[in-house]
Amino acid sequence: MTASATSVSVIICAYADNRREQLHRAIASVLAQRTKATEIIVVIDHNMPLWAFFFATYPAITVIVNEGARGLSGARNTGVRRASSEILAFLDDDAVAAPDWLEKMLPHYRNPSVIGLGGQVLPMWQVDRPRWFPEEFQWVVGCSYRGQPEKVEPVRNPIGCNMSFRRNIVELTGGFREGIGRTAADAAGCEETELCIRALQAIPGSLILYDPDVSVHHQVTAERAAWGYFRKRCLAEGRSKTQVVNAVGALDGLSSEQRYVMRVLPAGVLRGLGDAMLKFDMWGLARAAGIFFGLGYTTMGYVGARLSRPRRQA
Repeated sequence: MTASATSVSVIICAYADNRREQLHRAIASVLAQRTKATEIIVVIDHNMPLWAFFFATYPAITVIVNEGARGLSGARNTGVRRASSEILAFLDDDAVAAPDWLEKMLPHYRNPSVIGLGGQVLPMWQVDRPRWFPEEFQWVVGCSYRGQPEKVEPVRNPIGCNMSFRRNIVELTGGFREGIGRTAADAAGCEETELCIRALQAIPGSLILYDPDVSVHHQVTAERAAWGYFRKRCLAEGRSKTQVVNAVGALDGLSSEQRYVMRVLPAGVLRGLGDAMLKFDMWGLARAAGIFFGLGYTTMGYVGARLSRPRRQA
């Protein structure tokens, strides 16, 4: 393994008091890695009592406060500035990494063209998975979805819950753009998408890979299993995509979405209808409808945000 892939800093960002137990489990999963992280950095987003608790609880790891704007982008950038390793791995505070997460991640960086890597995010449903919930829309709950690669392949961007980058790439691009992405309980996203597109634009021939064997489990709360959250998250994704397109252009900003809309979603609708007609699973109709409405809500969020943009004065 090259020197650039021997050291890895794991960055975990957190903000919510009600997710303390999940954060404990996330930290424990990193401490239990077969390939040890050089350092673990926990960034607390503008919540001093939460920072004080974890600072006192984990003296052997680095627990710091977000020095940037409130939100996930500012917290991640704070972690990047504090990190000392050549590889930066990001794990959500409500996720649990597989014991071989780092072991399977780091060898990919032997290839100098690889600037980033994502992996599979498996849902841990707090309640039974809703039978109407289409697998094609598992990105709504921050998990891998039907239509993603089933083997190691280049992708435009990983899911933020389970991703890593070369440190110099994050520094070259200026880090995660503040003003895009999640702030507290807001359902926005796409800050990692925007960074990845800028990185690929800046370095022709570079690769961001997806390896399904580099896996984590992500908790899905009962709230996120509800139809109301599904709708809210789809609308927010559409609004977020508008910000990405404004920053990097429509060609790159919507490149993956074109295949998803034209191929993955129609196949999902047909699968749902087939389940209903051939397997007598009437919930297949609900899953097909969920795909239809999910696409509609996302499109509505995108178009609404585009139309509400302030027009430049002539």
